[in-house]
Amino acid sequence: MGDPKTEAARRRTFAIISHPDAGKTTLTEKFLLYGGALGAEAGTVKARQGRRSATSDWMDLEQQRGISITSTVLQFDHRDCVINLLDTPGHRDFSEDTYRVLAAADAAVMVLDAAKGIEPQTLKLFEVCREREIPFLTFVNKWDRPGKSPLELLDEIEETLVVEPTPVTWPVGIAGDFRGVIHQGTGTYTRFERTARGATIAPEEEVDTATAAEVDTDAFQTATEEAELLTVLGRVVDTKTFLAGESTPVFFGSALTNFGVRFLLDGVVDLVPSPAPRLLANGTRRALDAPFAGLVFKVQAGMDKAHRDRIAFVRVCSGRFERGMIVIAGRTERQFSTKYAQTMFGQDRETVDEAYPGDVIGLVNASDLRVGDAIYRDEPASFPELPAFAPEHFMRARVKDVSKFKQFRKGIVQLDEEGAIQVLRDEDLGDQAPVLAAVGPMQFEVASYRLENEFGAPAELTATRFSIARKTDAESSARLRSMQGVDVLARDDGTQLALFESKYWMDRVIADHPELTLERLVAEGGL
Repeated sequence: MGDPKTEAARRRTFAIISHPDAGKTTLTEKFLLYGGALGAEAGTVKARQGRRSATSDWMDLEQQRGISITSTVLQFDHRDCVINLLDTPGHRDFSEDTYRVLAAADAAVMVLDAAKGIEPQTLKLFEVCREREIPFLTFVNKWDRPGKSPLELLDEIEETLVVEPTPVTWPVGIAGDFRGVIHQGTGTYTRFERTARGATIAPEEEVDTATAAEVDTDAFQTATEEAELLTVLGRVVDTKTFLAGESTPVFFGSALTNFGVRFLLDGVVDLVPSPAPRLLANGTRRALDAPFAGLVFKVQAGMDKAHRDRIAFVRVCSGRFERGMIVIAGRTERQFSTKYAQTMFGQDRETVDEAYPGDVIGLVNASDLRVGDAIYRDEPASFPELPAFAPEHFMRARVKDVSKFKQFRKGIVQLDEEGAIQVLRDEDLGDQAPVLAAVGPMQFEVASYRLENEFGAPAELTATRFSIARKTDAESSARLRSMQGVDVLARDDGTQLALFESKYWMDRVIADHPELTLERLVAEGGL
């Protein structure tokens, strides 16, 4: 029986974030390769004939489109540490899922494309990290392809994100001619060799200065001069400023060829903080060795096509979790057994008997749990609320075959509970024709696909006239419903949203009726 504090010190729980196509999912797969979790060969982002797809992209639609649509949890060991890797969707349409995942992480790895640098979604994800006080490492990816100069990228990080980039590794060779990396601090040079399709661990060779100067003459000399300049300027890793979010350790590499991946994974072990006492809703922190408490940050159905079960993903925040223990759900104050607890590895999972702070466990068919719920034992716990984002896209859903209405209703309820899309209901129509509200239009594509393929209830989605929503209350809703260009619908939790045809009309209503309650939600258009 392990001690929660001792075991927590061995945990590293982090999320990977990036703009779409920066190589996040490929990097995730290579982490698993270097962590020994994939055996000898890694998968690829898009399944090739006769090859398996990436471990983290388990949903059929993800494999068809070659993008990450839903977040994934992967656990493996590295250097006597338990790594809990949370892969997030890169597309902005799924930013609400990313936000929830970051609530379960202690740090993040931000992946940049060497040719594109800081992209819009990268900046928005960084802003979430800053808001949640999450320290982050930076991995400049795709150095095997033409791109910007390394010094230019450091300047861009500093000017755009207003954090100090502190290189841990420095590339030898310009982008597109990647030879190896110099390790800042030790000055040692590691040279890489390519492997077929990057499917196996890249051979590495430590080269002395004389040999490097002879083999990689100009490239090594340039890299050495740049690395020395950065040291003189004080661009060295500082744990204190990193944890405060004032600096970001930077690694250069190529996830596709595996160059530099091992050094980044070592950096996760060395730099990412182990779990700390978790902030509670009342402003205090729950000690690591307090009785068990966990945060439900994700609910997902359809991961096991054979059983159609539903899994609540729980970040262990304190104490020792034991399978079968009776816990209490804070929102409902109901007791339930954790007999069916599992540890996650993408779509695959296996029974877990114990877990400690930082670990993520899956509770199968815990139907009473919702995203944002706290579960605990002995001492009540409540964590800060996970906010819902302001939707900007609205479509009405109807089942195509009325004989499938039962399956349609079940699917709509499930998607709502997962937070995959917001479901708004008219008090008169109920689930007959709910309005689906989304941060981005791709959420509709996923919802439609899942209704048909998981629940056997093909649905027809039709556009509505609405384009913006505000939170309102019962007193204001009656008056709002009487106005043209406005409707009031309700979420399952009772929250009422006033939907407007346009921002112009909403602003006019607010100006003419300042007494009405019309509150902004967390963010317009997601991250």
